[in-house]
Order: sequence, then C-alpha cells, then structure tokens
Amino acid sequence: MDFRGKKYERGSNWSDPEVVELLQLWADESVQMELESCLRNQHVFNRIAEVLREKGIHRTGDQCREKIKKMKLEYRRIKDNSKAPRGGRTWKFYEVMDRVLNSRPALPYGPLSGSVMAQQVLQGGMVDGYHQFASSALPFGHSQHPELMEIKCEEVNSDEHCLTPEPPASMSYQQGSPGEHEMERAFLERAQNDSPISRVEMPIETSVSPSGFSEPNMANSSRIQNVVPRPGFSALHRLRKKRKGQRVKDPLDDLLLKTLTSQRAMEERFLQMEERRFQRDLDVEERRMQLEQRRFELEREHEFRMFSVFAQMLSILKQSHNGSSSSLAMPRGLDFNQALSEIAGMAGGGGDLHEARAVQPGRPLAERRIDMHGFCNASEFQRSPYLSARGNIANIFRGSTEEGYKAYHADKYDEDKNPNGIINFGTSENKLCFDLMSKRLTQTDMNLMEPPLLQYPDWKGHMFLREEVARFLTYYCKAPAPLKAENVIVLNGCGSLFSALATVLCDPGEAVLIATPFYGGITQGVFLYGNVKLVYAYLDSKITGTSTRPFQLTVDKLEKALQDARAEGVTVRALILLNPQNPLGDIYSLSELQDYLEFAKRHELHVIVDEIYMLSVFDESATFHSVLGMDRLPDPQRTHVMWGISKDFAVSGIRFGTLYTENQDVANAVASLCYFHGVCGPVQHKVAQLLRDRDWINQVYLRANHARLKAAHTYVTDELKTLGVPFLNRNAGFFVWIDFRKYLRTGTFEEEMLLWRRFLDNKVLLSCGKAFECSEPGWFRIIFADKTHRLQLGMQRIRKVLEEREQEILAEAKEQSCQSDQDGKADSTDEVIFVSRHQEPTCAGSSNLGDLIGLLQQQMRSSDWLQKNTAEQFAQEKPEIYDVFSKLVGKQ
Repeated sequence: MDFRGKKYERGSNWSDPEVVELLQLWADESVQMELESCLRNQHVFNRIAEVLREKGIHRTGDQCREKIKKMKLEYRRIKDNSKAPRGGRTWKFYEVMDRVLNSRPALPYGPLSGSVMAQQVLQGGMVDGYHQFASSALPFGHSQHPELMEIKCEEVNSDEHCLTPEPPASMSYQQGSPGEHEMERAFLERAQNDSPISRVEMPIETSVSPSGFSEPNMANSSRIQNVVPRPGFSALHRLRKKRKGQRVKDPLDDLLLKTLTSQRAMEERFLQMEERRFQRDLDVEERRMQLEQRRFELEREHEFRMFSVFAQMLSILKQSHNGSSSSLAMPRGLDFNQALSEIAGMAGGGGDLHEARAVQPGRPLAERRIDMHGFCNASEFQRSPYLSARGNIANIFRGSTEEGYKAYHADKYDEDKNPNGIINFGTSENKLCFDLMSKRLTQTDMNLMEPPLLQYPDWKGHMFLREEVARFLTYYCKAPAPLKAENVIVLNGCGSLFSALATVLCDPGEAVLIATPFYGGITQGVFLYGNVKLVYAYLDSKITGTSTRPFQLTVDKLEKALQDARAEGVTVRALILLNPQNPLGDIYSLSELQDYLEFAKRHELHVIVDEIYMLSVFDESATFHSVLGMDRLPDPQRTHVMWGISKDFAVSGIRFGTLYTENQDVANAVASLCYFHGVCGPVQHKVAQLLRDRDWINQVYLRANHARLKAAHTYVTDELKTLGVPFLNRNAGFFVWIDFRKYLRTGTFEEEMLLWRRFLDNKVLLSCGKAFECSEPGWFRIIFADKTHRLQLGMQRIRKVLEEREQEILAEAKEQSCQSDQDGKADSTDEVIFVSRHQEPTCAGSSNLGDLIGLLQQQMRSSDWLQKNTAEQFAQEKPEIYDVFSKLVGKQ
C-alpha cells in the first residue's frame, strides 16, 4: 500500500520498534545537517518515510514529522520540569533525544555533498533486537530542491506554557496514553489562542541552533504547516489566510502605489519642462547673439561711413589749403580734436532743429505751437463756412492718436473673431484686472436705486461721495491731517477737470507751463475749450548739467521756458505736473516736488498736480509721494490736486475724476462747469461703495494689480532687451518709453510718422513721440498692461517691423556707398563715400564741404556715434589710426 502524498491522520499510533527505526534515521548526522540548513523540510521526512516503507513500516512524511515533533515536545517538557528530580526522567527515549538535540553539528555556509553513514546509534537496552543499517540506505543527497528557494515566514511561538504544569514523576510511553492526548490538547489550545497579545505575554526560551534558527521556531514552523487537517486548526488557518489577503488588499498599498506613480509622472513632467526651458534659453541666447552680431555689423558700417566722410572732408580741406576755393577753410596746424569740435559746433552738437525754430525770438507762440503739434499745415488749411474760427481749429485738431484710435476701433483684435486685428498698445488702459472689478462692481451692495440718486445732485457731487473721497485720499496720500469734504469736487473724468481748470484760471490767449513729453490729451483739454496755450519746457535724453537721469525735469528748465515765454509777451498762469509722469513713468521725490512748488510760488503760478496713477506704482522699491501728503504746501491756495479711478481701478469706461483744492473761489468756479460734466447718481453710489471697501482694495485688488503689472512689465522689458532696444526702466504706470531712433533713416518727425504707420500696417498700435510733444524724434510709448497672449503677439509684430527696418537701412547704406580714386596723391587710398539717398552717387572731387557738413549733420541726428566716440576716447582705443588722421590733418 502506497502512502505517498497522503496527509497525516490523527489516531495513527507508533509502536516502539517503529519509533526506534524512525529515531535511527532522524538522528543521522547528515539528516540533522539538512534539517538545520533548510527552511522547508518536508522532503526530508518524505525520504525517511520511503526508507521506512522499504523496512515494512508504512508511514507518510507528515506522520514522521509529526511524531518527531511530539517527541521533541515531550523531551522539552520533561527537561524543563524543575519539580521532577534528576532520577525521575523515566521516559525511555529521553537520552536519545537529549544526545541528538544537544550535539547537532555546526552548519557551514556552503553546499553539503555526499551521503554520510549514520554515526549515531541508539544505545541501551532499547536497541537490543534491532538491526543496524548504514546510511547508504538513505538516499539523502544535499542538492537543493527547487521548492527550497522559496522564503517561508513563520511566527516564533513558545511551547513552554502549553505543557502541563506538573507532570508525574515517572512516565512510560504507551500508544495512545492519556499524557499524549493531554499534550496534544494543550498544544491545540495554544494554537487556537495564538494571538499577538498572548505571544507578547508568553516568555520565549530558545536554544539557538548553528544554522541561526531557534529550535522552538523550527518546531512551531512545522506545527503550523501541519495543523490544517486537524480539528480546531482550520479556524486559525482561515484567519491567517484572511489576514494575509487583507494585507494584500490594504488601501494603503493602493495609496502608496498611486503616490509613487504620481511622483514618477511629476519627475517625467519636470524633466520635460526642464528640457523645454533649456531649449528656450538656447533659442533666446541664439537670437540674442544674432541681434548682437547684426548690431555690431551695423555699427561697423556706420563707423566706416563716418570715417569716409571725415576722410573726404580732410581731402577737400587740403585742396582748399593748397589754393582751391572752398566755403570753409581749415586753419593750418589744427589738430584732429579741434576739427571734431568745429564740426560738432557746425552741426549744433546734433541738436534739435525743431527746438531751435521753436525758440526763435519774435516768433509767435501760437505759430510755434501749431508747428510743433503738426495738427495742421497752413498751406493745406481750408476753412469751413459752416464753422466758427474755434470750430475750424477743433475740426483740424488731430494727431496720430486720433487716427490710430479710429483705425483700432474699425479693426479691433479679438482672439476668436478677429485674430488678425489691431492690438492696441497705444491707449493707456489697464486690461489686467477686469475680472476683479467686474466681480466687485456686480455685488449686491453696489446695486442701489433710490430717489436722490435719480435727481439732480449738488453740482460738486453728492456729499456721501465727497466725504468718502476725502477719507480715501487722506489714507492713500498719507495726508498729515484729515482732508475736508467741502474741498472735493467730482467731475466726469480728469480731462474735464483740465478743461475746467484752464477755463477758470486763464484768460483766452494766456498759457500754462508744462514739461515735455507729456500726455497729449491735455492739449485738447486745455486748448479747445478755453483757448489756453501751452508753453513747453523741453526735456531730452541727454544727461547734462544738473540732470542725473534722461528726461529729468529741473527748475532751471522751468525757469528758462518761463522766461522765454515772457520775453515773447505770453502770460503764463499755471504749471502742470504729472506724478507719476506719463509717458516717462518718473516718480518725483519730495525734494523735487518741494522745488517745483517753490518755483511756482515765486512766480505766482497755480500748480495743477495730476496724480491719476497714484496707486499704479507696482514695485516696492519705488515710493510715491503725494502733494497732499506734504507737511506744508508753499502756496496751498494755488495748489490743486487731481485723481480719478480710470487708471488705478482699471475702469476707464466709468468717467469719474475728482479735484481737491483749498481755494473755495476755484472750487465754486469749477463747480459751475460741473453742470456740463456731472456724474450720474448710480455711478456716484458705486464709486463711494468701492472707495469705502478698504479691506478689499488692500488685500485683494492692489496685491493682484501690482503683481500683474510687474509681470507684464518684466515680459515687455525682457523682450526689448533681447532686441537691443534702449528704454526707460521705471516702476509706475502702464507704459514704457522706448528709443527707436536707430530705426529712423533721417532722424526727423516725418520719419517717425512713417515708422508709426509701419507698426499700424502690421496691426499693432503704438504712440509716437510727436503725440507727446517730445523734442527728439524716434521715441515711442508702449502700453504693457495687457493680457499675456496679446503681449506676446504684439511683441512678435513689433519685432518683425524692427527687423525688416534694420535690413532696409543696411541695404540702403550699402547702395549709397561708392568708390572714388585719388589719382596723383601719394597718401590717398580708395575711399567709400556715404551720400544721402536723395542724392546721386558722387565722387570726392565733385563734393563740396557744405554737402559733406550737411551729410554729417544728418548722420549725427540719426545716431549717437560721435557722442560715444569722442576724440579722447578714440585716441585711447585706436592710437595708430588717430596718429594717421592727425598727420593727415596737419599735413601741408
């Protein structure tokens, strides 16, 4: 009968001879070494069972292992019983078990090979009558079975508390004895009560085997593997399988898996972003290098042209010195530095011809104003029989802003409906905070419609609004004392305020002093209604005298403009200050404001201070100082401060402006004109609610507005730096003042207008310097307070125009160059002569000194090469060339 593969059945008893045969096989040294060297030992007991079957003892491997386990438990129970005397150990198998378990060989960490003869022989009277057999009968090879590679995790349990507390002094082993059943029952109870708590409370006493595993652990491991068929062990087995399944399906494992997957995805995304950023940086650097190379080539071309002009002029001067006629002769012995100074003097230092005409003595101021504005040409002026003289002036009173604004509304850009439309970078509007303002202006506290709001108000404005404006200005202007509501006047926009103030402060024909460049809308507000002129204090980009920055307003410049106007018989009544300045973005310091107000007081001038960009200072490094925040005003009765919500709160469509003045005569006179410029009641209520909500303004709106303005400003200025375009870097307003002078061919306002139209033809609207009365052609204002996608598209169109313009100028410069030979001149070489595009190419012999001087003036207006390359600097950087020219000039 084959018992192979059958499970052990409870109740199968062993006879003593069968036990002796089992112990003889189990006690073999090779068997013990293999049992110690592997975690799973079922195959060892299966082979023991095969040898027993050959001897006629039909047992399975499970039965053999279970019998050995019981005998080991009985051995430990007797050995650990401290109450039994030494001579009381009467179990007949005790000595054999003690010898085997206490003398197990140490296992080396390496494969065991060969079969070993059984060295341990049962001794004593128990072995009589039993035959000895060699271990060759046991086919115990030590090659590892594939199943031995698996890892078995078992719990270590103590058997100490599962035994009977006090066994009898002598015990004889019999088949099915009550002691054996009692031990099995205790073992079963311990297995059923095997919980983490019971394991913690039970002390573990183990003897460590040479293989590193404790004997209780190995015994319990075998026990746990074989308790499945037994009654009472099935519940424990199912419980452990359930716990194992729960561990596999633990939601923490799913969470950990998702976390690791997300982390891996984030790392991949980060690497992709880093690769794109690196590629973008490479593209930007490559584009910058290309622009640098083009700029270097243009500078070299321009330098070559300038040297060619100088060389030709020197050649003519030498001919003149040798007896040929010329309009201007160079004295003998004049060095190169003096020659450069003379030429710069002829050109007026690259000066502004328009400015020179504007300050000509005896020229009427009105004529100068019309020439400078370019609003009309006397030869083209046609008087309409249907209009008055003022109506005819208003009819032709237009500039580039009117034309561009009209074109923009006819072809407005829309991302979905009209992607090829005009992008407006010319109108000073804040388009970054429409979301915040629309949400705030549609809340319930804004919607109020009461009878007083639908009736005629006080022409200065409803008192609740004027009180709120006074509190608002006191807080944000940092006034030293609370401002008064009776000094507040409300009109429909700051343009109306300019018109009203010019009308009540000046008579027709009188003037207001203002520094240029300035917001061009002031001209219409001042001139059209009150027929009040403007006197310009011209600011330029050069840093000279007391100036420390380009376009800096100083008292000296105000004094000069005022004295020139008075010398021509013009009465100046007021001074207009823009703070922050539009279009420059300058913020005046307290000392500068004090100087301007002191200047106005000395000359009894009213000061109109426009602070409409007061809350649009977007950089923390810049500090705005309001006139209302000064401790003491030099002339409070002549100081009038304007402010409105159009710019600071991104609602230019809501026409609201306010004037604060302590002069009640001025306040009442302006209030009489409010009849034509009043603000409707519901709008006054909305504005009062808006100004009252100080927490929302400080915590929500201003933070977001300043952050968006700064980000947009950074993007535009970075693009300009990439293009190599100079600009004024300021921290207030919505605009950047840009220098496009190098893209003008001739450096005139006509050329500036051509460039402005070129931008408009490429669907981007800018404001040119002429619209701001700038004295230098080539300056433009760009508005950056716009959404990112419009900024990107607009800057792409600007870049396209500038690159095309650059290529055209370079091509024209090459076409205008020619070769000239100087026959019979020992020191002469082939020279390239630069001529104007309006002239035919000529050679050196046919050019006269006057033409060359005019050509040099043209070059000086179109570039700052001479300012950067003075004679002293040239002598230091290129002494060899300087020596050659010096010898050429001093040659007889």
